[in-house]
Amino acid sequence: MSTSPADAQSTPVDGVNVLGSLSPSRASDFTSCPLLYRFRTLDQLPEPPSEAAARGTVVHKVLEDLFDLPAPERTPRQARSMVEQAWEDVRRLDPALATLFTGAAGDAEADWLESCRQVLRRYFDLEDPRRLEPAEREHYVEALLDSKLLLRGFIDRVDVAADGRIRVVDYKTSRIPSEAYEAKALFQLRFYALVIWRTRGVVPAMLQLIYLGSGDILRYVPDEADLLATERKAEAIWRAIRTAQETGDWQPSPGKLCGWCAHKSLCPAFGGTPPPLPETTRLVTAGDDLDLD
Repeated sequence: MSTSPADAQSTPVDGVNVLGSLSPSRASDFTSCPLLYRFRTLDQLPEPPSEAAARGTVVHKVLEDLFDLPAPERTPRQARSMVEQAWEDVRRLDPALATLFTGAAGDAEADWLESCRQVLRRYFDLEDPRRLEPAEREHYVEALLDSKLLLRGFIDRVDVAADGRIRVVDYKTSRIPSEAYEAKALFQLRFYALVIWRTRGVVPAMLQLIYLGSGDILRYVPDEADLLATERKAEAIWRAIRTAQETGDWQPSPGKLCGWCAHKSLCPAFGGTPPPLPETTRLVTAGDDLDLD
């Protein structure tokens, strides 16, 4: 069974004091397709590495490490020079990535590394890291709700102003979504804002999604009503997950993203047959350890 980096830091799920845990990525899996949630969380089926996911991980790694440097050194040129080392570090943590360019044309890996550098260059058009001193980077957070559901995950960046105002920042290497998908994109940051509110007693002043694929920033100012609604939504998703586990009914939800699904051949919507459910299934969801955007 694979484990998430969150598992080493998370409060254990004992079935009594903590009934289960939920992260934004697994909540998104379930709302998009319950069967995908099952394949990833219960069956833990392997998925082949993708260039897009690996690019997101490398870019996040560079942006995390960039703030270890003195402020004057946080330049576009410096970020470019950090890409190859970040790629080496990422491959060391996930050996499966070593096969990403196996059999590809000779320049495929070099071209991909350059695409990582191009994405990073857009970051400097949106922010000046020399003027920022984040309070937290790749910060693990968790909060136990009254329902005994544990919310958990990793926040890309937390900024705290001199007056105590909190900004939650997430990097995406994809393009900004259309208005129709804006609420879904913001759910992840509302989720984290809820955890911060429950643990620190402070509603974050700003939620900020930085889309490096298109060079856009999506900002949102939450309030307590937003976060209470997010809490109700998280608990509703959790109840639906429990029902699916109790009934064994993990329905597929065919849509536009099915063409990119690694498990399409096992999906009944496309003539496939899912493997038998594991004898012991778990309601603990993996944490947000990789950015797939």
